[in-house]
Amino acid sequence: MVGERWRIAVISTVPPVVERLLPVLADLGHEPVVIISARMHRPDSEKRPPALQPSLLLEVAPPDVAVLYPTSKLQLEQLLRAYEPDLALCWGYPWKISIEALRVARLGSVNQHPALLPRHRGPIPLAWALRDGDPHFGVTWHRMDAELDTGSILAQSTVPIEDDDSTIEEIGPKLGQVAFSLLPRVLERVAAGDPGDPQAAEGASWAGHFGEDYATVDWAQPARAIHNQVRAWHLTFGLAPVPGPIAELDGERVRLLRTSLREHPDALARVETGDGPLWILDHEQAADPPGTGA
Repeated sequence: MVGERWRIAVISTVPPVVERLLPVLADLGHEPVVIISARMHRPDSEKRPPALQPSLLLEVAPPDVAVLYPTSKLQLEQLLRAYEPDLALCWGYPWKISIEALRVARLGSVNQHPALLPRHRGPIPLAWALRDGDPHFGVTWHRMDAELDTGSILAQSTVPIEDDDSTIEEIGPKLGQVAFSLLPRVLERVAAGDPGDPQAAEGASWAGHFGEDYATVDWAQPARAIHNQVRAWHLTFGLAPVPGPIAELDGERVRLLRTSLREHPDALARVETGDGPLWILDHEQAADPPGTGA
């Protein structure tokens, strides 16, 4: 099976990922035949950074590769069958895919998840790595099964978390570089029929959306904990059921958007935390909490 030219279906809503992935697959001797994205609900789509808008896939896809926008995950199986892929590669997709759709490709379906599985399964693993104070982000390629992020592991690595890592535009390229470096080994294991290494039960955790318990900034906390809280919320892409992180600054209720652990020439304010200063680089006025009558 090694040396075969595979027809590959790419499942993603992230244009920068697809733009880089297609030529990598071609260089490895394979043929991307379709990009399956998702028609996002407008509120969800508008909260994404401009560079991550799924509509931009039409601009990055080559003319000979179709781009499809199903309105429901129920359509995925049918769409995949129409293209008869040998392998489906998923990277950055918001919907849980049925096991029937995952089994369409002759060689199965493989996903890239930005966490060191089984730690931080779920929708916002990068945010949880920051919330938990991890020293690194994870990168895992794994086979896909009926549940989210539970399939057998094909390759893993890590990326150090730097103090200035705050946005997906800063973090994404570093994660991508590591993920692409692992891809040849991943495809070799798939070609060999290797089922992958089952995930350990120990250490499994769920990276679900943030709630009220993490929405308020406590200035008595250490500066690094608050800095992590601010940038963790940035990586939720506004999809949490509540707004955050909310802080009181100079008598006003604000939502912190960016902070620094070092003195910064563009800082709007310096705040004393539980163990030292934190510099506020950006914030916006926060809505009054429900029931205040304001």
